[in-house]
Amino acid sequence: MIFKRIALAGLVGFGAAAALAPAFAQPQAAGRVVLVPHRAVYDLVLDASEPSKNIDSAKGRIAFDFSGDACEGYALSFRQVTQLDSSEIGSRTIDARTTSFEAGDGSSYRFKTESSNGAGAPEIIDGTAQKQGEGYEVKLRAPKAETHREAADALFPNAQMKAVIEAARAGRNTLNVRLYDGANNGKEVYETLSVIGKRLEGKASEAPLQRPEFENLARWPVKISYFKVGSGETTPAYTIAFELYENGVTGAVRLNYGSFALRGTLTRLDLLPQPDCAK
Repeated sequence: MIFKRIALAGLVGFGAAAALAPAFAQPQAAGRVVLVPHRAVYDLVLDASEPSKNIDSAKGRIAFDFSGDACEGYALSFRQVTQLDSSEIGSRTIDARTTSFEAGDGSSYRFKTESSNGAGAPEIIDGTAQKQGEGYEVKLRAPKAETHREAADALFPNAQMKAVIEAARAGRNTLNVRLYDGANNGKEVYETLSVIGKRLEGKASEAPLQRPEFENLARWPVKISYFKVGSGETTPAYTIAFELYENGVTGAVRLNYGSFALRGTLTRLDLLPQPDCAK
């Protein structure tokens, strides 16, 4: 899964049937990362193992549809709804929806995010990003039309996920990359630090992953910390931890927003047919 960093405002990813290959039949070939199409649902609750500031309970759900292939690109439809309850500030519901498309070679990225917290009009970020030379250019349509350029390169979300999987396969325990995903105001870029544990063995803890298609797939515990470039902060703005399969599917999710954290349990996983793409 390509998780989005929802902005908790006021508070973060087929062709004709005859041409389709089985999506999860065997381990992926060494040296090639293929993100597989799938739909997933995660149920969210407050993570009691982490400190929580002014939040007594939380519940919610993440649902997404990830489709496409490495040749044409990948499309993501993502929604996270989170209900937070506090004896001090009452109850509120955060609803964040994102649609995006990233080119198969990671050269371009389209995105639109709409988020609301039940008060006022929804916040909308809508734009495109295109690699240019050593950097990239962002053209925003919302919240207002503007263009800005970054001289330093950054990966888009799918390319970041592939880089983490490649590092895990190579036995690396850390990976530093810059990420641009259109979050917040559409201008921010993040330094990310991925900490990768040893390859996990044995049966997955979540029922949707306890199926033959996953028995021979490598998986690793991963924690990714996000630091806003230029902020000077040594504490991450956001962290996410999960068990990462080599095909991009994730389980045992933990989302830490700093003032509180959520635990996500995979409750449904639909494996979609995967186009036979040669890239």
